[in-house]
Amino acid sequence: SGIEGGVHTGASHDVNYGHWASRDLMHTYLGLIVVVHLVLIAEASGSPKPCEKDCFSGKCINGSCVCDHGWVGDQCQHCQGRFKLTEPSGSLTDGPINYKYKTKCTWLIEGYPNAVLRLRFNHFATECSWDHMYIYDGDSVFSPMVAVFSGLVVPDSVGNETVPEVVTTSGYALLHFFSDAAYNLTGFNIAYSINSCPNNCSGHGRCSTANSMSGRMYCECEDYWKGEACHVPYCRQDCGSPGRGYCDLTGEKLCVCNDSWQGPDCSLPIPSTEAFWVVPSVKPSPQSLGRASHQALVHSGLMWVVGGYSFNYSYYHMVINYNLETSTWEAVAGGSGPLPRYGHSLALHQGDIHMFGGKLEGGPSNVTDELWVFNILQRTWSLRQPAPPPPHAQEGHSAHLVELASGEPVMLVFFGYSPIYSYISKVQEYNLRSNSWQVVSTGGAVVQGGYGHSSVYDRASGYVFLHGGYKSLSSSKYGLVDHLYRYHVHSRTWLILRESGQARYLHSAVLVSGTMLVFGGNTHNDTSLSNGAKCFSADFLAYDIACDSWKVLPRPGLHRDANRFGHSAVVKNGSVFIFGGFSGLLLNDLLAYTPPSCLAWADADACATAGPGVRCHWVKGQCVPWEPHLAADVVCPPPKSTDEQCFRFSDCASCTANTWLCQWCEDRKCMSASSNCTVVNTSRCSQKEEQECSRSANCRSCLLNLNCQWDQQQQECHVLPGQLCGEDWQHIGEVCLRINSSRDSYDNAQHYCKNLGGNIASLITEKQVDFVLEELHKYHLQGKTLSPWVGLRKINVSYWGWEDSTAFTNTSLRWLPREPSDSGFCASLERAHAAGLKANPCTAPTDGLICEKPSLRSRSCRTPCARRSSCANCTSQGMECMWCSSTQRCVDSSAYVVSFPYGQCLEWQTQDCAAQNCSGLRTCGDCLGQVECGWCRDPSDTGRGVCMEGSYRGPLKQLTRAGPRDRDKERPGDRGMVLDQTMCAADRGFSWSFIQCPACQCNGHSRCVNSSVCEQCGNLTAGTHCQTCMPGYYGDPTNGGKCNACKCNNHANMCAVNTGKCFCTTKGIKGEQCQLCDSENRYLGNPLRGTCYYNLLIDYQFTFSLLQDDDHHYTAINFMATPEQANKNLDMSINASNNFNLNITWSLSSTAGTISGEEMPIVARSNIKEHRDSFSCEKFNFRHHHNITFYVYVSNFSWPIKIQIAFSQHNSIMDLVQFFVTFFSCFLSLLLVAAVVWKVKQTCWASRRREQLMRERQQMASRPFASVSMLIEVGGDQEELLQFLPKPIAIEPCWGSRASVLTVLLYLPRLPSGIPPPGQSGMAIASALADTTQQRALELKDRGLKHRKHYTGHHQGTCV
Repeated sequence: SGIEGGVHTGASHDVNYGHWASRDLMHTYLGLIVVVHLVLIAEASGSPKPCEKDCFSGKCINGSCVCDHGWVGDQCQHCQGRFKLTEPSGSLTDGPINYKYKTKCTWLIEGYPNAVLRLRFNHFATECSWDHMYIYDGDSVFSPMVAVFSGLVVPDSVGNETVPEVVTTSGYALLHFFSDAAYNLTGFNIAYSINSCPNNCSGHGRCSTANSMSGRMYCECEDYWKGEACHVPYCRQDCGSPGRGYCDLTGEKLCVCNDSWQGPDCSLPIPSTEAFWVVPSVKPSPQSLGRASHQALVHSGLMWVVGGYSFNYSYYHMVINYNLETSTWEAVAGGSGPLPRYGHSLALHQGDIHMFGGKLEGGPSNVTDELWVFNILQRTWSLRQPAPPPPHAQEGHSAHLVELASGEPVMLVFFGYSPIYSYISKVQEYNLRSNSWQVVSTGGAVVQGGYGHSSVYDRASGYVFLHGGYKSLSSSKYGLVDHLYRYHVHSRTWLILRESGQARYLHSAVLVSGTMLVFGGNTHNDTSLSNGAKCFSADFLAYDIACDSWKVLPRPGLHRDANRFGHSAVVKNGSVFIFGGFSGLLLNDLLAYTPPSCLAWADADACATAGPGVRCHWVKGQCVPWEPHLAADVVCPPPKSTDEQCFRFSDCASCTANTWLCQWCEDRKCMSASSNCTVVNTSRCSQKEEQECSRSANCRSCLLNLNCQWDQQQQECHVLPGQLCGEDWQHIGEVCLRINSSRDSYDNAQHYCKNLGGNIASLITEKQVDFVLEELHKYHLQGKTLSPWVGLRKINVSYWGWEDSTAFTNTSLRWLPREPSDSGFCASLERAHAAGLKANPCTAPTDGLICEKPSLRSRSCRTPCARRSSCANCTSQGMECMWCSSTQRCVDSSAYVVSFPYGQCLEWQTQDCAAQNCSGLRTCGDCLGQVECGWCRDPSDTGRGVCMEGSYRGPLKQLTRAGPRDRDKERPGDRGMVLDQTMCAADRGFSWSFIQCPACQCNGHSRCVNSSVCEQCGNLTAGTHCQTCMPGYYGDPTNGGKCNACKCNNHANMCAVNTGKCFCTTKGIKGEQCQLCDSENRYLGNPLRGTCYYNLLIDYQFTFSLLQDDDHHYTAINFMATPEQANKNLDMSINASNNFNLNITWSLSSTAGTISGEEMPIVARSNIKEHRDSFSCEKFNFRHHHNITFYVYVSNFSWPIKIQIAFSQHNSIMDLVQFFVTFFSCFLSLLLVAAVVWKVKQTCWASRRREQLMRERQQMASRPFASVSMLIEVGGDQEELLQFLPKPIAIEPCWGSRASVLTVLLYLPRLPSGIPPPGQSGMAIASALADTTQQRALELKDRGLKHRKHYTGHHQGTCV
């Protein structure tokens, strides 16, 4: 406005000023607009490319996700690394989707010293028994372990809000998750908080710090709630006061019932028809430290608990007892007793507890066969030394003390697992008086043993009932079963009972009132078949012995989950007491179950139908518990069976020894008794060898039976056939030998033996040599002198070896005088004047050959996995064994689950063994990939350092144990590691890394630019982190390592970077340093002094296809050929798909190429694709130079290439007789071929005709069906009908509408009275194929053009 005012009022200079000012302002505006436009263009052109998917734990940079530390994946959606959490509360997760295969993630939660950290599992779903979350109370895996979670960890019911909560008290918590390469589930979400109340007081109290000396939070519970988290209700319904009981508020805050009432709230009368569960008010104590896979029994009112698995053995007691009357625990001093173990068995006899077998968690001999006896009165242990000793060292078995019919007390041991003999299906018997073991010979059904079953013994009937377990199902298949067997002690026979339908192992079973009660266990089978079954089950099943039937009982109605496996169960006064077990945490609680009492039923009818969970019968006006020996007093519903249920029994004994009402038929099938078949007499149903063999789960258990053999390929045990070798073979030692008198070359002899399933014999034992010499002597007596080929070949100039890769030692067989000759590369056995070996050319024929093949009855088995002490040895047989690095143990792949039932293995390998301790890891990345390791960086800050066992605070060192027994008790979580920061002292320039590696990682070969980029790699290294050697060098340059030049004897320029194995450039040269010729494929020579040649045969064309990836290093190949006929020229031709250089030489010795100066050049050409030549027999004097040899050198070609080469000797003019023979042979051959072709043509034509007729019939039969309603007038005039043309009732047009099938009604002849004959209708339907072209034209004409529709002549019809 000021400018406008100036223009309007002022003088000329004001007007001029306003004009120029407006121009300047306009230029300014335009400049600003241009600048803004350029800025916008620059921003548009430089705007980052968006990512197609969201980045969960990272940033989007140029269209791809750059992950934060510890996260991987295209969306940074998977954890893979270490994390540190320091907030007072938070959460941790594996990612938003299913975790990936081979996941290793570690979280360190850091609070303040001695703070209480609480972990709450809001969601947890991993593969049961394979993918584990480990939790430690400290800052390393050497801290005490407090929990191991796997599988589905969710509340057992909707109304039960007890989500698992784990507590650490050191101020730290380390969580480590590992998953294998099989299934990946939804993972986990775990919330944590520091110094908070347990489980938020369960909503029944308030969090407070009052009256707490340590300042920790605790819960003040509301009325009628108690426990650390206010999660235990008490005195519900005021205990029915005053009539049934009262609430004791002074002590444990529980109901005290009157004499005639029982139950947690005194609501059930005594006796009662209802069952109930209670948790006895027992305070956990060090004596009752949580344990699993222990064993328990009752004696004199005390429950004795022996052994068991524990996370920490520092406060462990081998024997503890619980007073069932006073609810108190007592620890028994160990003294010089056995080492801690689990998976053992207990049996009680007259105050002595017999403990057999089990697994020693520490020590090298993992599974033991020790038999210890604990005297309850004196409370002392003694070790028995039986003679003979027990057949197997085993675990996961069960044992019962029984009395035989003779009154002899014996301990029967059922099934189990042995690391040497796999899953055991036998019954072992220990005689207490003779102190001896034996394997029981059983009858009846064929049963399959396993690990972790449950068993109960009824003394009155002499029956042992065995249920469930983890077993070998078939070839290479293992898993849970719900098998139920009954063993009769006196007759030693098996009976197969009905299954529960719910497989499990490591469960418990007790016998109460004629019912076997089964509780808990691991119910997770193969993940693909488990249908969400939990690792830790609270299932409660009842097996009615009288009626052979199962019932599912209600799960414990307690205030928290009772899921567990590996627990124990005993019976006292009709009540069941369950102790300990494993549910992610090792449990030390006690559950008590009181079943219904038979005395509560007052009449006979109600008594007979009592249950479920109890079996009663009426005796003398009273309802009492039923016993198995009273089976005749029980009325059960009639059993049902089907053929499908019986088909699974594949042998006669099992078919007739079960409760499914099956019968064995003559066609070797098991069918239901209701099916019709010719039944075999049951007296002939005895256990045969094939059933005995089929129960063996591995090679060693199979070969224990002399009538069985192990099939290594199928991994199955079969009955040994009568003939071990086959016809015309002789069984000599572990092999079968066969001598043939035919005359052949070595190569043809080898092909002959391979066609028979064997190879040329390697005579490496004196027994084999003696047999062969004796057989040759028999041929000599018959007038035949044989010199057969044996499997001995020249590997190089001075080394001979057998075909089975065994070195020739010149002991069992010796060379004849002046042998081996230089011209011979294969050996034959001569027995003219003296037995010995002779070297012959491999192409020369000789009389006879000797073949060998392995015997069917091979007594050798591979070394058991349990006896392999290193990772490399353990994993050398593929997937057969698995190596656990954290426990330094090798286990059978079929028994991984039973070898580590409580997640003891932090990580396993089946190949690619890494360093077995931290000191063997050379880079920081590899070091922090192992959860037990940390990295100490040296002062150079070039990436060099030392990997060592450690924690977040620093390195750890091993404490020296006092004695070997202390070392045997070591555990991965109890290894006596102490902090020693002087091992990586900061005052000397070292720095400790535990969560994340230092930025500079140049392996000591360079310094870093911008703190993380290697400036220039030195010391012959290359790579972004100077982690590899330059081309032509090999070694491990990581962490300051050196690179060395490749050593290849001038036959290679490159070698493998890690191993130094040379990539030989000449085909036929092999070896780590190109020092050998490939003699197995006809390459001869000495690469140490020359090269290797392929020995060509005359009058054959050879094609060499160097097309595979393994051939891309080859740039040369050499050939040699020796004329076979002295009077014929030697023609040579060679061609290739790529250009090459060619050199041809000749020599008077076949050993040329090993000594310089022996060869004389003939041809030298370069950059060619083919060449032909002829060598005159006169010029080179073939007649006098018998050993003349021609050498062809093909070099400087590129990969891939195909080379064809041939040497030939033939006449220039064909013989007349040979011409006519050849002509007529070809003519007859062509005639025969023509006849065969004509016959084939006739056969094909007939086949096509039959197919065409079949198609026509099918198309005729596929005509559409329709219904037509016809109104027939009664009594029409036949003469009148004949006057009209018949009109069809249906027209079915064919393809093209040129013909139709017409359907008409026919009026059949009738009786004179006009009535059809009896049984006839008088009408019939007839069809005819008619030409409709004229008819359609008339119809169209009659209907007119206005009614005409477009007609398509070609459509799918119904006839041809």
